[in-house]
Amino acid sequence: MTMKQSEIKELSVEELRDKMAEFKKQYAEMKVAHSVTPLENPLQLRSARRTVARLATELTKRENQ
Repeated sequence: MTMKQSEIKELSVEELRDKMAEFKKQYAEMKVAHSVTPLENPLQLRSARRTVARLATELTKRENQ
């Protein structure tokens, strides 16, 4: 569910956008599922949210270069 910063740096801009959309969708689905019945491991929400943030940060960094 998570991606390391080193993995993110290797992706192209287009791949970053695709991955970010994918992780945002997964995060939204997990959030809804968690509100209905608590997830077995609620820390998954945190890691998904942080992965989205890492992807967004890298994308912004590249666009500003």
